[in-house]
Amino acid sequence: MKAGITMDKLKAIQDENKNIGVVIDDGRIQALKEHLTPDELYDDLISRVKKYHPSDDITLIEKAYQLAAEAHKQQTRKSGEPYIIHPLYVSIILADLEMDKETIAAGLLHDVVEDTIYTKEQIAEWFGEEVALLVDGVTKLQQINFPHERAQEQLPIGEKTLDKSAEKLELQAENLRKMFLAMAKDIRVIIIKLADRLHNMRTLKHMPPEKQQQIARETLDIYSPIAQRLGISKIKVELDDLSLKYLKPDVYYDLVDKIAARKSEREQYIQRIVEEVSKHIANAGIEAKIDGRVKHFFSIYKKMVNQDKTIDQIYDLFAVRIIVDSVKDCYAALGVIHEMYKPIPGRFKDYIAMPKANMYQSLHTTLIGFNGQPFEIQIRTFEMHKAAEFGIAAHWKYKEASDGKKVEAQEEEKLAWLRQILEWQKDMSDNREFMNLLKSDLDLFSDSVYCFTPTGEVKNLPAGSTPVDFAYAIHSAVGNRMVGARVNGKLVTIDYQINNGDRIEIITSQNSKGPSRDWLKLAKSTQAKNKINQWFKNEFKEDNIIKGKDLFAAYCKAKTIDLLAITKAEYIAAICKKYGFRDWDSVMAAVGHGGLKEGQIINKMVEFYERDHKKVISDAEILASVEDNAQNKHMQPRKSKSGIIVKGIDDIAVRFSKCCSPVPGDEIVGFVTRGRGVSIHRTDCINVLNLPEFDRARLIDADWQQSGETQSEKYLAEIVIYANNRNGLLVDITKALTEKNIDILSMNTRVSKQGVATLAVSFETTGREELNRVIDRIRNIESVRDIERTTG
Repeated sequence: MKAGITMDKLKAIQDENKNIGVVIDDGRIQALKEHLTPDELYDDLISRVKKYHPSDDITLIEKAYQLAAEAHKQQTRKSGEPYIIHPLYVSIILADLEMDKETIAAGLLHDVVEDTIYTKEQIAEWFGEEVALLVDGVTKLQQINFPHERAQEQLPIGEKTLDKSAEKLELQAENLRKMFLAMAKDIRVIIIKLADRLHNMRTLKHMPPEKQQQIARETLDIYSPIAQRLGISKIKVELDDLSLKYLKPDVYYDLVDKIAARKSEREQYIQRIVEEVSKHIANAGIEAKIDGRVKHFFSIYKKMVNQDKTIDQIYDLFAVRIIVDSVKDCYAALGVIHEMYKPIPGRFKDYIAMPKANMYQSLHTTLIGFNGQPFEIQIRTFEMHKAAEFGIAAHWKYKEASDGKKVEAQEEEKLAWLRQILEWQKDMSDNREFMNLLKSDLDLFSDSVYCFTPTGEVKNLPAGSTPVDFAYAIHSAVGNRMVGARVNGKLVTIDYQINNGDRIEIITSQNSKGPSRDWLKLAKSTQAKNKINQWFKNEFKEDNIIKGKDLFAAYCKAKTIDLLAITKAEYIAAICKKYGFRDWDSVMAAVGHGGLKEGQIINKMVEFYERDHKKVISDAEILASVEDNAQNKHMQPRKSKSGIIVKGIDDIAVRFSKCCSPVPGDEIVGFVTRGRGVSIHRTDCINVLNLPEFDRARLIDADWQQSGETQSEKYLAEIVIYANNRNGLLVDITKALTEKNIDILSMNTRVSKQGVATLAVSFETTGREELNRVIDRIRNIESVRDIERTTG
């Protein structure tokens, strides 16, 4: 924690701000003070429920609390508090979202099935099938574990992380598929899970540092975007800020410190604007609630990163919010504001006419204040404000129907994106493709353009989209038959970049030959690219099947694997089920077009075969193995000219693998190659970790010589640097290496559209100790965000 800022001081800052209506923590669900007893928390829960459901029968909630208290009575949290504190806080968060009593009861019981002796069937018997299904859904979500690299190997904050190894990618994709399926069954499941995650983040200080970073990273990558997609900003903003607190504590407390330092000056400025606006709005005969707020920390941090500025260079740190009775009053208030202050061109956004993908509605305009300082004003109705704060939870009401309870049509519209994801995943066997689509769909920081169909329907597309993206957003069939486009009544080329407000008509023809591969370069959205790729997969399926079978057979021949033995019907069925294919031809087609690697399929089928044909070891073989082991234990390590000791082998040909570039100090292992001696890998090398079972017998113990003989030797090291692109970045990195007398062998750079520079650098080093010093030196360079070593 940064010196001079304590949690008590932070709370004091927030409390002082609340007194004048200018808040730092605006938009969050109120956190209760710590160290309340379970009964005090329960009383608080009931009082909150009665505020929005004064006549509701709370018997169900009372019974749920009694069972949860009994079930968890012997359990404690990491903080030492009774475990029942946690489900009570989760239910209070749900009550603040004004959820129904079944959801509150499920919040109280959400850990009962997983952590105690009680079963789903008992929950159904005592509380009804609806509560039991919610509890079961949350229990299944609790069992989903997302794979993580170590915190220092992660991409920078705000970037979506895709693990490199196929195995981890597969696990990530599979777990996300499970999560979205659970959400589709009943969206309240994920709302309970978000409340659970929020309380766990609030109490994260009791966890070990490594666990704190892992949970914070998962929260930022998975749960915060989902909260955003559901429109629940009251949860989303707090998840973001708490993630920042644990992933970048220095940044977080520096922000707290600097915002507190100029608090009085900022308050006076905001108060003056609020008073001026209130006066003019009242004079115009508009009834309104007006307040000012400091933007939340993560939002400020993102501005600093995206604009490459310090907090002192960010001026629009606060916003004024005007809440009125009607849409008509929103536009009337906008007219008053634009007469008072000069608007900044290009900074007005009408999310009322064109809502965001999560159905958020408001007018946003940025203005120049009386001292030349810019600030933002948001104008919305009371209903829009509630929807902005609570999202889909704001209007969680049911209507009775013949087949049970149904969610309102408005909420169905908000969940259209979820149904779209479920439809996409049915057509996607490639997990990397699926993960990229999710990254695109859940990305909170990408810009959008809003355009119209000829009938006036609004389409929300990524900035830079072309008519190709628009056509596939309408339907795959429209995209596949597109031959041209009109924008605002005029013919345009298909590489035309769509602007906000464009009215687009797609021209189709039954005689169209289908999309061109060049369209993949024109398409901006992942959705359009996937649909184009899908067309080519289907169009050339027969060719891909033949190619896939040839690749499959060639791999088996090269690895001397019995093709007939591993392609038993039961193994084929298991592969189809695992990867979501209808039949074996579909698997081979995926191999043929590159969606699946033949080795990935074959290695899995070999595992199935070896599971069913376990090798029987004779007594003689066991005795011989024991004797060999005994001799090895007494065998003296033998030196190698390479500086590597390979157990039991004197001066064998040794080479260092280029995939992971081991250096002295790394944990290593040898792999006996065919005719090229022993290749040395790091033990965490992805190629070693992903070796098929039949090749693992070729691994052999290896170690570095424990003497000074290797210290003068130089070894290849490779690192990847992620940084915010700027002038002089390459010079600074090169200088940092040469100052350490490092010989640079190669340096490759690329810059993303978001301005993130990726530099792959290879150089010579004497070992891990020197390498760590170099990495530490580069990490201190301005705008460097993260560094990782290559691992295969």
